[in-house]
Amino acid sequence: MFENRKDQMERLLNENKEFRELYSQHQQLEKRVTAAENGTAPMDQLALTQLKREKLKAKDQLARIMDQAQAA
Repeated sequence: MFENRKDQMERLLNENKEFRELYSQHQQLEKRVTAAENGTAPMDQLALTQLKREKLKAKDQLARIMDQAQAA
């Protein structure tokens, strides 16, 4: 995620509590989605779709914070 902005992401992880918490949330959601898709944590399609939406929302928020930090 954000491979072309690694330096900025690392800086925000160290300096921005909101970013750090959102990043952690996104990582947890990613693990849950992967487990569901691999069948190690079965769940119905509706629940999986909701997890993916939450993950995307977190990613969008991370991108917004990164864009705001870059503009500042």
